[in-house]
Amino acid sequence: MNELLHDNERIDQLYSNDIKIIQNPNVFSFSLDAVLLANFAKLPFKQQSKAVDLCSGNGAVGMFMSHKTKGEIIEVELQDKLADMAKRSIILNGLQKHVKIINDDLSNFKKYLNKDSIDVITCNPPYFPNLETSKKNPNKYLAVARHEITTNLGEIMSASSELLKTHAKIFLVYRPDRLTELMESMLKYGIAPKKLQFIYPRKNKDSNMVLVEGINRGKKSGMKILPPIFTYKDDTNDYSDFIREILYGK
Repeated sequence: MNELLHDNERIDQLYSNDIKIIQNPNVFSFSLDAVLLANFAKLPFKQQSKAVDLCSGNGAVGMFMSHKTKGEIIEVELQDKLADMAKRSIILNGLQKHVKIINDDLSNFKKYLNKDSIDVITCNPPYFPNLETSKKNPNKYLAVARHEITTNLGEIMSASSELLKTHAKIFLVYRPDRLTELMESMLKYGIAPKKLQFIYPRKNKDSNMVLVEGINRGKKSGMKILPPIFTYKDDTNDYSDFIREILYGK
């Protein structure tokens, strides 16, 4: 196992489905948003299905949801070091026949994937716009992961609309303060937002994450707001029962 690790790397585990992920705090580490997105996404179980995880980082989301399908999961990641960590995590978990990595810019998706061929897309996009006034992390890997430096909502939705079959679904995790922008971009490219689920750190606190489900070429009506998810119990640092279950299992 140690031969799969490079300098400053460690192995973290999602105990609820026994998946191990190679992490490097100097390059990228998954956080709760990845676990929430993988739990939220619904994948066809059939072997012929294809799911794509865009902006996949070190591959955590794709591997976390790999137990949900017998089909193929394709992860798309631009940054070489992150894609390399993902490849080694795939080997670590024995998922070589099930999950694969495309290490390229999202804009080149047509080289690898056919139009109208994908059953599900997941994405944890960069949360922050790339403004001249934006304060960015001096670490280039973290800056690209967090800011719209190499891609943005429009490019992600345009690619998703082309890749997804008619009435196929996209699942995203995003920041509530940019939810309007996200839904405007989805609608612009023919993806109808259908379900929202807000994540709150605690009761009586503002939401800090939102899960979104959209349907490609779907009707604009029929939006559902799902019950809220709370990360912690009241004013304690103990995870809520829901969060504890998706992290550690029942």
